[in-house]
Amino acid sequence: MLKVIKDRMIMLIFVVFGVSLITFTISNIIPGDAARMIVGQRASQETYEKVREQMGLNDPLFTQYFNYVKGLFKGDFGTSIRTQQPVMDDLLSYFPATLELVVFAFLIAIFFGVIIGVLTAVYNNTKIDYIGRIFSISGVSTPVFLSGLIVILIFYGKLGWFPSSGRFDLLMARPPTITGLYTIDSLLSGNFAAFKSAVWHLILPAVILSYVQLSTITRQVRSSMIDVLNQDYIRTARANGLSSWTLIIRYALRNSLIPTITVIGVSFGALLGGAVITEIVFNWPGMGKYVVDSIGNLDFPAIMGFTIFIAIGYVIINLIIDLLYLVLDPQIRE
Repeated sequence: MLKVIKDRMIMLIFVVFGVSLITFTISNIIPGDAARMIVGQRASQETYEKVREQMGLNDPLFTQYFNYVKGLFKGDFGTSIRTQQPVMDDLLSYFPATLELVVFAFLIAIFFGVIIGVLTAVYNNTKIDYIGRIFSISGVSTPVFLSGLIVILIFYGKLGWFPSSGRFDLLMARPPTITGLYTIDSLLSGNFAAFKSAVWHLILPAVILSYVQLSTITRQVRSSMIDVLNQDYIRTARANGLSSWTLIIRYALRNSLIPTITVIGVSFGALLGGAVITEIVFNWPGMGKYVVDSIGNLDFPAIMGFTIFIAIGYVIINLIIDLLYLVLDPQIRE
């Protein structure tokens, strides 16, 4: 287990180098002047040159990149052009909103993805299987922004069941900030009205965000389950009179989850990075909305910081996946 952690930490260094190099190169290719964005178009040439010097933009590109990477390993992602705040501070302030949305969507995707996947595998080539496959194909093929606008039109515009945007009712007092996650903070403070409001605002964006990954998990579980259910040991257990659902849940599902764990882990990373569109559609104040606003203002430090932040998240998720393999499969552990 320690070897797996060490290997992933080494990989993390290479990932940071690679992503930082790509983002730094792109930021210097795209037309735009960070110093001019800060001082404005009406600033004097002297002020402009002074800001360029302070930002190190007059240094050779190699020196700029070296200083940037050195700052990354100190936790310094640079200063946002738009907010004039350290990018790391901005990301950490928006991260709880994104994390709450992603975790909620992730739980929905796993819960319903595994259930639908098992049912479509057990009832293979029946109506249940056909409905499940249509559901999966629809999830993969429907753009997030389109499905988001449709559910807003139906459940907010027509039925009025759910709010269309934001994390919380504007007229309700917010729970004290403990973790930054409104659902957790409201429970810790005993404010159940706030908890209800937070969950109610989460439902639509979380369902839409989870739909694509839910479909992917469903298809993977179905494929793995069908393969496992055709194994000889399953036939032998069934011939010995073992209960069908005991066989499915205790043996078939456990073995089918080993290849599915990879898909589930990658799904979390995809949710983290893919929350951008969902946050824009539902006006969710998370990192996705932050980076889109930064793109509109050519805020290169914020864009680069967000990209590296997500890349680090992917490496950590892959580490967790590897550790789960050791738990689920004794052969890999040995």
